[in-house]
Amino acid sequence: MTYSEPRSTLSTHEVQNQPSPRGDVDLWTSDLPLREAIAHYDARTPPLAAYGAALGTDEMRRAARDANRHPPELVQFDAGGRRIDEVHFHPAYHRFLTLSQSAGYAACAWEGKPGGHLTHAAMVYVASQVEPGHCCPLTMTYAATPALAASESLAAEWRPKLTARAYDPSQQPVSAKASATLGMAMTEKQGGSDVRSNTTQARQDGDHWRLTGHKWFCSAPMSDGFLTLAQTPDGLTCFLVPRWLEGERNAINIQRLKDKLGNKSNASSEIEFTDTLAYQLGETGKGVRTIIEMVHHTRLDTAMAPAGLMRGALAEAHHWAIHRSAFQRRLIDQPLMRTVLADLALDVEGTLALGLRTAHAFDGTTPEDRAFARIAVALAKFLGNKRCPQVTYEAMEALGGMGYVEDTPMPLYYREAPLNGIWEGSGNVICLDILRSLERDPLARDVMIAELRGATGQNSQYDKALKTYTSRWASHHEESTARWFAEDTAQMLTAATLIRTAPAAISDAYVATRLDRDRGQITGALPGIDHKAVLDRLSPSLG
Repeated sequence: MTYSEPRSTLSTHEVQNQPSPRGDVDLWTSDLPLREAIAHYDARTPPLAAYGAALGTDEMRRAARDANRHPPELVQFDAGGRRIDEVHFHPAYHRFLTLSQSAGYAACAWEGKPGGHLTHAAMVYVASQVEPGHCCPLTMTYAATPALAASESLAAEWRPKLTARAYDPSQQPVSAKASATLGMAMTEKQGGSDVRSNTTQARQDGDHWRLTGHKWFCSAPMSDGFLTLAQTPDGLTCFLVPRWLEGERNAINIQRLKDKLGNKSNASSEIEFTDTLAYQLGETGKGVRTIIEMVHHTRLDTAMAPAGLMRGALAEAHHWAIHRSAFQRRLIDQPLMRTVLADLALDVEGTLALGLRTAHAFDGTTPEDRAFARIAVALAKFLGNKRCPQVTYEAMEALGGMGYVEDTPMPLYYREAPLNGIWEGSGNVICLDILRSLERDPLARDVMIAELRGATGQNSQYDKALKTYTSRWASHHEESTARWFAEDTAQMLTAATLIRTAPAAISDAYVATRLDRDRGQITGALPGIDHKAVLDRLSPSLG
């Protein structure tokens, strides 16, 4: 498309000192921390270059704006009053799904190639910088794939469609589709995260079941199927509910769409099952054990997404600081602004590093890898999402009044920032899961301690902090201090990861400002660090 420069000379003034739009930004080549971290775990160049270049174009950023300014529309009935229960999306939303599916967002982890989960995690990080809403159905599709192993027949029918590198929004049974998406509907009004209190009932009907009840949250209701939980005579059981049947629609009644704070491009809904056809997945009475495999993998994405949101917000703030002047100096040349941006950059680097280290463990095959993945994903999700709202706000503030205006992506980042800390287990739920995991799985504790000890001998402040940490948490962890323990452990684990994977200037600065505690509580209230080394990594040619 031909582009003409806008006019700067207006009838009353000339527009000056306003940063130009960022234009096309290659989200792979411009991200040094991402490329270094990926290279640390995998010497091959992953298939991220084309994806990062395609997502980072100005055209796709405009598409993201369209997808979020024109939210999904629920259409419950046709003109004759028959139920259709469809959600209609802006074409830009479908465009993102097409791009991400063809790149392998939901598929690459299951194609048998090395580093599949690592590549997937990086895709979540990159996509979240541009249009995070479309990640929801693809994340659930990625995460549902391993849960299908509980049924050989369902896996044979669904897995090839879930792992196809294509996007097929047609309303047909899965057997007729080129690809499929799979969502999740677990929680109910009376219980929320306490899914054992669910009241939805299942009755057996030949080789399948019929469900009756409601679900308080069903994200991406236009998915081709859903994993859900319902009560059988043997207890809570997991089921796969197809959206489309042969020649008819399954009885999934979409009651309304959630009017959410953010995540506007994506639909989240309340649904009711009315004698709805479903297929049993896993043993009866073992529903939580079956569906937890899906939850475990969705948590990896909720640990990676905040890194992407923070990176996107920081990149906007950094661009503004480079091209905006105040009091005869560029903002980027002013010491206080440099301190603030460097402090934000350390949170981004730390969240990215721990998320990718966790994804690398998901790719592992040993009992130690699996144990580390279980504990690390909870820690990464907790800390990254606690930092995300603060980082996006501070980045917004760096733009001044423009950061609060919808012409920039800052409001989108800010509205999205709390989401991944709430979905798939809010803060308290995650902290209690961490305590339970360490209590029930001695191997998880052993591999976590080994990971922390393995980083000693390279930074004296880290070594001192590890001794303090070990002494503080040597005894039983009380539930009332679970947040402190989770934060402390996640920060130690992040520091250990950066010591292994990042330049010394980055790991030293993280340790000095996160573990030493000799700093203020707000962003930028910290002792002297090597600002240049940190900021140069945001755009080496412009630092």
